Amino acid sequence: MTNRESTTAGEVTFALMADNARVFVGGIPYAATEDELKAHFSAAGTVVSVFLPIEKETGRKRGFGFVEFNTPEEQANAIKMFDRTDLGGRSISVSAARARDNA
Repeated sequence: MTNRESTTAGEVTFALMADNARVFVGGIPYAATEDELKAHFSAAGTVVSVFLPIEKETGRKRGFGFVEFNTPEEQANAIKMFDRTDLGGRSISVSAARARDNA
């Protein structure tokens, strides 16, 4: 499945597809676990996966992560429900995850 669709004018548009229903979550408490995030975000829909990056040098969580949902509708619901809310005493930001730039 591709994330690109060609238009009749030859322009390229990016479509939000079910396999890209991820949100970026910033401001996550360092002590938060993947299971805690899954439980928290499941109020918005079916959580498919949670990823919390770890710093290579220190082995500590980096304070942000990604939550993947089953559908784009669930992704939009999570953004509406949780952006600028409290999680473990910290204000979190929730937005649509963008594709990683490999340049």
